Amino acid sequence: MTDNNGTEDQLLAAIDLGSNSFHLMIAKSEFGELKPVHALAEKVQLGETDELGMLTVPAIERGLACLERFKQLIDSTSPDKIRIVGTNALRRAKNRQAFIEPAEQIIDAPIEVIYGREEARLIYLGVAHTLSDDANVRLVIDIGGGSTEFILGERFEPKKLESLQMGCVSYGRLYLPDGSISREGFEAAYHRARIEVSHIRRGYHRDVWQEAVGSSGTLRAIETLITTAGWRDAGIDRSSLERLKQKLLTFDHVDDINLEGLSDTRKGVVTAGLAITLGIFDGLQIEEMRTSTGALREGVIYDLIGRFDHEDVRTRTVLAMQQRYNVDATIAELVSRRVRILASATASEWHLSNNEVDLLTWAAALHEVGIAVSQKNYSQHSAYLVLNSDLPGFAQQDQEVMAALISGLKGKIRPETLDAIPSRRRKRVARMMILLRLAAILKHVEEMESIPDLTVCAKGETLTLTYPADWGEAHPLTIWEIEQSQSSFERLDIAVALSALP
Repeated sequence: MTDNNGTEDQLLAAIDLGSNSFHLMIAKSEFGELKPVHALAEKVQLGETDELGMLTVPAIERGLACLERFKQLIDSTSPDKIRIVGTNALRRAKNRQAFIEPAEQIIDAPIEVIYGREEARLIYLGVAHTLSDDANVRLVIDIGGGSTEFILGERFEPKKLESLQMGCVSYGRLYLPDGSISREGFEAAYHRARIEVSHIRRGYHRDVWQEAVGSSGTLRAIETLITTAGWRDAGIDRSSLERLKQKLLTFDHVDDINLEGLSDTRKGVVTAGLAITLGIFDGLQIEEMRTSTGALREGVIYDLIGRFDHEDVRTRTVLAMQQRYNVDATIAELVSRRVRILASATASEWHLSNNEVDLLTWAAALHEVGIAVSQKNYSQHSAYLVLNSDLPGFAQQDQEVMAALISGLKGKIRPETLDAIPSRRRKRVARMMILLRLAAILKHVEEMESIPDLTVCAKGETLTLTYPADWGEAHPLTIWEIEQSQSSFERLDIAVALSALP
């Protein structure tokens, strides 16, 4: 499911659309490791939302303007591969498409909104490559603008992942309104963070890890303030955090903060970030923490390297889900092969990308996971599981597409099935739904490649399946199933025609 071209000596690019800042990294892969070529970061505060949970117009405009600037560097360097991920701000915004659609036009690449645990996995991947390859179990923490990720991992493998809804932008808005600093607001933010951390304390308690590592600009900024003040040579500890708290509480407003080592872009978030950090330290009984330069953007690029050079984590995820739900591997593989044949025959006319063909294949591999719940309406159970499970490697939109494809396998296809799909993609996803349904129907026949004169041809919104008449007579159930599905296909404004050769 990869192009097998490798990434050695290629330029790779990653953009992290964070709730507070956007980050662009362009790097070269050399022997499986990253050599950074360019890096840009800009404070955007995309996580600025109104009372209805909508991204504000100024936040969208700031984000699009930032991407215009990033695009100039991307155009001048022409990376071979680029991946863009959106995190908490886009996960939660009800109007995220108002940003995503124009942003994709600017950057000319898809934007993947990733779930919190997928964000945590990628963060760990970026951090792990900056640390020694020892057997210690590490607790990695990344405080973002809208969420904080917690990962327990060993070497390059994350073992436990969690994402909590607390971040320096969202907490700043709640507890430091309009940038005002007060002891009462700080303590409220601290206690709220400690309550949030209490929900995961059992799995992340001090007894289960040997080393705590901080990622993200917030924790690194706190470390810089501590070391600049001369309280430590490196790293963060509880007593230094308390001393920094007393310093920050001498200021009345975030704009007034005047501490050596603090950049202007961090003034607005460092106080809320410190309150969250103290809540985490006390909630998980952390005594000291080191920081890492690795972060989400590095993890995204390492994941790209894995997709093209080694093992695609998405393939491993699909196999693990098949095993969890005791899927019949023979049937899953058969339908996967069938849908790839159909996709190969129609991809050019129907403008299906390589990623969409891969999503079709993975959806085919998972189309029967719902049988573990019930044979009746299994496709709806399968769609639910695919949509709502943590699937490492997959973006939120990927899971929405696969769930839509699988939900159309049985019965009437309802057009509202595509409501979660962005309008610009619905036609292609509708075409993909038909291909997957045909592949599932054709699983009951012999090898398609050995059937003489069996062809599949797409032209406009018509798909024509041509077959020998005697073959059709020998497979009446298959022909009947396709005929019974034609009315459902028409609901998607696509006609599937059957043509028997004499």
